[in-house]
Amino acid sequence: MADFTHFDSDGAARMVNVGEKPVTDRRAIACGEITMQPETLAMIIDGSAKKGDVLQVARLGGIMGAKQTAALIPLCHPLGLDHVTLDLTPDVSLPGIRITAICAVTGRTGIEMEAMTAASIAALTIYDMCKAVDRSMVITNIHLTHKSGGKSGEFNAN
Repeated sequence: MADFTHFDSDGAARMVNVGEKPVTDRRAIACGEITMQPETLAMIIDGSAKKGDVLQVARLGGIMGAKQTAALIPLCHPLGLDHVTLDLTPDVSLPGIRITAICAVTGRTGIEMEAMTAASIAALTIYDMCKAVDRSMVITNIHLTHKSGGKSGEFNAN
């Protein structure tokens, strides 16, 4: 098991020094879900939500969230993102929305937190836009499915 990198030898929190690390292409994919009442999903699909196009606003929210990750997560390095994309797929079998966030950067540190933040904020945006009709929605299963680049190489979730 690797040591935690965000603590010094005395146990104090610290921001990791990435200044000596090589610049590499890095990519991360995170997924999540928001489940809801079937009627809420139908409203999203047919575009009848009173606040507007739920999926387009959630996509923008996820992108904005990725860009703000360093301001939200303590000790997270600010990154100049190269690319962020979100796929929001309605799934009647949940019922709900499956969320996939893909982030890329050329840099010295990973982009996993940006991908997971993007997926989380997209789900929270869906909740916010639909809470007036369905407060029972559940955000679940936010997790990293892929990362590549950097010293630790490639990771793919099972």
